[in-house]
Amino acid sequence: MIIIGERINGMFLDVRKAVQTQDKKIIQDLALEQTKCGANYLDVNVGPSSDDPKSAIVWMIEAIREVCDTPISVDVYTKFEIMEAGVKSCAKGKVLINSTNANPVKMEKLFPLAAEWDACIIGLTMDKRGVPADVDYRVETAATVLATAMEYGISTDRIFIDPIINPVNASQEQFLNVMEALDQFKLLADPAPHYVVGLSNLSAGVTNRPLVNRTAITMLMAHGLDAAIIDPMDKEIMDALITAEVLLNKTIFNNSYLEAYRKSLELRAK
Repeated sequence: MIIIGERINGMFLDVRKAVQTQDKKIIQDLALEQTKCGANYLDVNVGPSSDDPKSAIVWMIEAIREVCDTPISVDVYTKFEIMEAGVKSCAKGKVLINSTNANPVKMEKLFPLAAEWDACIIGLTMDKRGVPADVDYRVETAATVLATAMEYGISTDRIFIDPIINPVNASQEQFLNVMEALDQFKLLADPAPHYVVGLSNLSAGVTNRPLVNRTAITMLMAHGLDAAIIDPMDKEIMDALITAEVLLNKTIFNNSYLEAYRKSLELRAK
């Protein structure tokens, strides 16, 4: 499972304070702790923390790169120049662009950047029509993203398809659509791309968010999900996905599998 650590985001008060006061330590501590807990990428999102997001995202990435070499997920959905500045602050081949969608105007800007920087890229299953409401729309836009990416020389193993999860309290039936879409995505390309979700979107506004999130991730993994934007410092959700990998026969079972997994993470983080 590819873990994209979500905590370096200006929506969180500690990160917002760090950006506004130029306190590197808060950002660096989050980077190191998420890496220790299993993050394969560190998602970096300025959010509402700065009036100068271009400078802020560069500062955040440079602060992280001072203390660890965990690849960065540059999380910018609006202005291309902010995304470009963030990506070019990262090491080539160690960056994930978060994200494009199937709108040709957006893909024409972001796929060349991904190709130039040897970056992976998340493709949202939506276009100018808006957020998907059914399975067919998700599959259609996923196919468009994949086909266009390959035209730019981006191999499928560098593409992460996001079926887009909406809050369960606003659209309960859509979770079933996401699982069915994941099943159908497998027919679109060989070798297959990665499949990713921003898990916290599902539980937004829900009372028992941790329970919803850890139940959902195990269900989605059974349908092929192999990446997620989550908080790796949340022990319960990490235990759930580690156990799901055992039950899906992706890792070898032993009575101390959780302890063994965490020891492997500690070795990787050193």
